[in-house]
This record gives sequence, C-alpha cells and structure tokens, in this order.
Amino acid sequence: MPTNSETILSGQVHPGDSSVETVTGEKFKGDGYYGRADGFHTIQLTVNGFIGTIDIQATLATDPGSADWFTVSGVAHTSSSVTDSEANGSHIYNFTGNYVWIRAVVSDWTDGEVSSVILNH
Repeated sequence: MPTNSETILSGQVHPGDSSVETVTGEKFKGDGYYGRADGFHTIQLTVNGFIGTIDIQATLATDPGSADWFTVSGVAHTSSSVTDSEANGSHIYNFTGNYVWIRAVVSDWTDGEVSSVILNH
C-alpha cells in the first residue's frame, strides 16, 4: 500500500516578545480521503525552544467548515518551559482514525520555533 509523507506546517518562529500566538495550518488529506482501511497516521514534530501547545486536528467532513474540526485525543504536544525536554528536538505521535482531513494548530505559544510538523500515513 502506498504511503504519503507531507510537511503540514513549517518555519514558524515566534516574534520573541512574550505575546501569545496561535497558528492554524492548512488542511491535508488523511487516510479517510483515500479510503484506506487502517487509518494509521504518524506525526513528527520538530521544535526548538518551543513554549506552547501543538494540537493535531481532524475532520470527517469532505468540505469542512470551522465547526467540523476536533482535536485528536492523545496527540497534543505541550511544553511549558525552555528547560523542558519537550521544548527541543523531534517528537513522534501515532494515532488511528479514518480522518478525511488533518491539520496542525499551534496555540498558547509564547516562545521558540516550530521547525516542522510532518504527517505520514
């Protein structure tokens, strides 16, 4: 079975002024879009000095509106401190669901960089 690997968010740098920022990425096709039966997805987050939360959101709608998105349980990446091991490096999360569309949302973001969020399915 063919697999897809796409960068769904990249090059996000906080302005460094302690403001609280939110960034919502574009939608990308999930397993449900292709009609795949396993629904297995992997996310790789690469961050540097990151303080905030990265959620992965999904939808079952083919043409989603703002109310159609929900946060995928167990895939949130939160870092509360630059000394936290979660603030730097690459982190892998797996989740299962026949989601049609997937996107990344960075919220409560007060410092650091999101180098990339890569979706594999």
